[in-house]
Amino acid sequence: MFIQVIQGRCHDADRMRALGDEWADTLGRTAEGWLGGTYGMTDDDQFVAVVRFESKELANRNAERPEQGEWWQKMAACFDGDVTFHDCDDAMMFLGGGSDEAGFVQVIQGRLKDPQRFRTFMSQPMDALRDARPEILGGTIGIDADGTFTETVAFRSEAEARQNEQNAMPDDLREAFEAEMAQVQDMAYLDLHHPWFTSARGA
Repeated sequence: MFIQVIQGRCHDADRMRALGDEWADTLGRTAEGWLGGTYGMTDDDQFVAVVRFESKELANRNAERPEQGEWWQKMAACFDGDVTFHDCDDAMMFLGGGSDEAGFVQVIQGRLKDPQRFRTFMSQPMDALRDARPEILGGTIGIDADGTFTETVAFRSEAEARQNEQNAMPDDLREAFEAEMAQVQDMAYLDLHHPWFTSARGA
């Protein structure tokens, strides 16, 4: 799987969402390898999109379509200033990848000292996490070539997420996560209080 992360300051969230829905209903139908996306706005008006394709090759093929370029020009007009793109060939899902029914998504970003170690850790069975945090519906992880990563965590609701994050996890699970997080530099959390989703399969 390939993930592209798009971020930038946005002055017209309603227009941006309408254009995103338009893309899914039109260009998305003919975008080979497109799987879906998670989108949202932070409290400080930063737009975040985490878009999934089967491969980087197919994502690039979509980007080269003239109609894609025309659509992006309309999308770009919704941003203030620069837009950043992170292309992540090293991408994966955990706990099933999440759900389009999620009511809250937290985006976690940072830089990994050892990306392979992090990937191996997140690839293991997550039964203990599911038991400890049943409101987590799953998520995605995209790791850029320089170790920069973007993780999405989908929750049933923000209220449940805030309540359960106060609960003590089993000692072994807590210690394992703390050890892994110790290798993350420049960690930041972006809360998408009202996320929206697109899916090639409508699920």
